[in-house]
Amino acid sequence: MELCEGCSFFSTSCHFYRNSFKVAVSLMWLGVLFAQNLDFSYHNSAQLEMVLKDFNSKYPAITYLHSIGKSVEGRDLWVLVLGKYPNVHTVGIPEFKYIANMHGNEAVGRELMLHLIDYLLTNYQKDANITQLITNTRIHIMPSMNPDGFEMSVVRDCDSVTGRYNKNGYDLNRNFPDAFEENTDQIQPETQAVMNWIKSESFVLSANFHGGAMVASYPYDNSYNVPPDVDVLTYLAGLYSKNNLQMSSANSCPDSAGFANGITNGAVWYKVKGGMQDYNYIFNQCMEITLEISCCKYPDPSTLQGFWNDNRVSVIEYMKQVHMGM
Repeated sequence: MELCEGCSFFSTSCHFYRNSFKVAVSLMWLGVLFAQNLDFSYHNSAQLEMVLKDFNSKYPAITYLHSIGKSVEGRDLWVLVLGKYPNVHTVGIPEFKYIANMHGNEAVGRELMLHLIDYLLTNYQKDANITQLITNTRIHIMPSMNPDGFEMSVVRDCDSVTGRYNKNGYDLNRNFPDAFEENTDQIQPETQAVMNWIKSESFVLSANFHGGAMVASYPYDNSYNVPPDVDVLTYLAGLYSKNNLQMSSANSCPDSAGFANGITNGAVWYKVKGGMQDYNYIFNQCMEITLEISCCKYPDPSTLQGFWNDNRVSVIEYMKQVHMGM
């Protein structure tokens, strides 16, 4: 550039290339800003909807956004589907799902799902493993099963129960039909929507995300009997845990006795009647585990990037297991 400034014949060209360079740099930074528009913060229901719609509009060929129903207060229960054929089940392509935030105040999984979607979409046709996963799997992701509870969770802390329940005061993870004892609780709109959704698809593998501990829990939740697929279930829980160094640590939470290898049988930890994990496994032949991914239920947003870093490999590797032969 200095050589050009000293000449007269090429001065016009020099200014042209200098300005072009500035424009190119500006466009490059603008691209960086667009690539990073999903920040590590908590997104309320309106913001979450905008993020999902933005993903769908940017990647219409491989995404399908739909609401499977409404919460008690009328909020949509959004599901984003990713795949080569996102709108419809295709023979030979298995169905996989993740559900987060069924306890409204357990908020880390909600944001983890948004960053997982972002990671999958931005790496499609760039990363061979991600491209293969999306091409050969129909991936359903529900960031929030309990949006009303999340909106009630106005106080961010580790142990509060504010926002745990839905607007009618029901624990959604105690609200499903139970194979081991009668569940007389009135089925809630959010629960019914998920039940209808599960029956409308042929899910093979799934997981649901919680907070308040660090462990991968497998069925049964309401029986000490050993499930017939215990070897597969322990393998799945162990695979998720071993790829998350915080979870696989025996003493990952300060106030917890810890879990060997970061996994546990649900009932051995504590019994749950009407849990979604058992409902998927027993009533719908879908392998499901429960993932407790943060000691603190609703931690400071400054910790969210760390949780994504801790779980990124696990959430991808777990999804790959939908192709495991049995």
